[in-house]
Amino acid sequence: MPAYVVGHKSPDTDTVCAAIALADLKSKLGTEAKPAVQGSVNDETKFVLDKFGVEYPEQIESAAGKQIYLVDHSDRSQSLDDLDQGELLGIVDHHKLGDVTTPNPIEIWAWPVGCSCTVIKGMYDFYGVEIPKNIAGIMTCSILSDTVIFKSATCTDADTKAGKELAKVAGIDDLQSLGMEMFKVKSAIEGTPIRDLVLRDFKDFDMNGNKVGIGQLEVVDLSLLDSVKNDLAQEIKTMKGEGSYHSVFLLLTDIMKEGSQILIASDDPQVVQKAFGAAPEGEQAWLDGVMSRKKQVVPNFEKGFAS
Repeated sequence: MPAYVVGHKSPDTDTVCAAIALADLKSKLGTEAKPAVQGSVNDETKFVLDKFGVEYPEQIESAAGKQIYLVDHSDRSQSLDDLDQGELLGIVDHHKLGDVTTPNPIEIWAWPVGCSCTVIKGMYDFYGVEIPKNIAGIMTCSILSDTVIFKSATCTDADTKAGKELAKVAGIDDLQSLGMEMFKVKSAIEGTPIRDLVLRDFKDFDMNGNKVGIGQLEVVDLSLLDSVKNDLAQEIKTMKGEGSYHSVFLLLTDIMKEGSQILIASDDPQVVQKAFGAAPEGEQAWLDGVMSRKKQVVPNFEKGFAS
């Protein structure tokens, strides 16, 4: 029976492509492995997989009776609900350590970089395993997506180096053009239900005992969201009530202006000012230079909720 490699809920490009890449590497190292996803693959990820001719991973909802590798997360709230009913073999991630625990020692690769696929590129290199051209292509796209074409505060020299080396293997000549092509797909909202837009890249966090949800929509121009902004604000209020959240925040990130407008549904809206020094205007605020949820938003909110 193969081990399953699975990323977080509300799968994004990195979590899907990291699962595919790690499953390939593990299989070549002698552990039969299959990539899997929790939920539907988003439009950007479909574009990436289709472009490089890579099969979509299997969707799974349960860890029961399975051997599991986690990629791109180590928080229980983002993982399979019954994770403890499976056997966790390892974690490959680029976020802060979460609250997943195990009864036995496991393999862990956790690097302070901008993308899980950067870590997996390092694993391929460490083991001396050749990366297939199509998998190099989707790994390149993952790095472009997670680092916002190398602009994000999360981007490190290791990400830039890995992205360029993978692009060479994949035969990609223009990383900037490919990145913009991806973000144009990601920016498309026409015909997408409002709840799906909020959940496109959404994660739950425990902040000083408070349940907090933070979503992010990245677009090439914030004006693309003008027609749905009020609906998005109402939707996060609805989700707050339905999910018993203390707060739900939605980042509307303009990758060209390099900043984010944050929509706020909170029991304490002033936590935004505590976290960022930006006073909310109504139920929103502009966060100049803020593009990374992982490095710029979550740590600041953790401090804000603790104060």
